[in-house]
Amino acid sequence: MTPPTFGSTPGLARLSMSLPAELFRKLDMMVTERQLPSRSQLMAELIRHALAAHEAFTRPDEMLAGTITLVYKGERGRVRHQLAQTQAHYLKEVISSQHVFLEDDQSLEVLLVQGPAARLKDLSDALRRVRGVQQLELVTTTALLPQLYEPEADAPQGAAA
Repeated sequence: MTPPTFGSTPGLARLSMSLPAELFRKLDMMVTERQLPSRSQLMAELIRHALAAHEAFTRPDEMLAGTITLVYKGERGRVRHQLAQTQAHYLKEVISSQHVFLEDDQSLEVLLVQGPAARLKDLSDALRRVRGVQQLELVTTTALLPQLYEPEADAPQGAAA
């Protein structure tokens, strides 16, 4: 079924919804504070976020890209070492990582990840089990990174370029 189009904006569908007054007020405050042009833009962002999270739980083979953000206590490097060992078991999924030291022996690490939803969830769960991890959030999107490396079809295996 093709969604209806309205006015001069093809590809858009209209949604009407009722909200409790307090929730509506908070939504408008958020639109104002973020200086967004409309409620529709905020609602589309929130719905995209919810759909990506839904994909991660309902379609385990779906390829997703995203980030895993961790905050953890350093504890003389033990936690960093365990996190690195865990990430080594997911080399295909962890594209890159960024680490910064925070105050009070805390660290912030952000991993750029891509892979099947189930593998990203497993990676998040494994990292979460490391003692010392205080916060962890997996944020995904169904938009993917382009393939980072593709061997040339003509080059013989093992030959230097």
